[in-house]
Amino acid sequence: MTERRPSRELARRRTGDVEVLLLWHPDAGSVELALRDRSTGAGFQVEVAPEDAIDAFYHPYAYAAPEDD
Repeated sequence: MTERRPSRELARRRTGDVEVLLLWHPDAGSVELALRDRSTGAGFQVEVAPEDAIDAFYHPYAYAAPEDD
């Protein structure tokens, strides 16, 4: 049986009440962007391509918008 590796925090920042996390999930090979407004509790999580991770970290709202079909 293989042991699951824990997610790793790659980066964290806070601007006012908004906290942004960048997480790596090694077992899935995926990167997740998580944003939370600490004053309202609102937020979102979205998977981002590894090559877009740092851009998503600094521009999270651009990655929260729904994609056009």
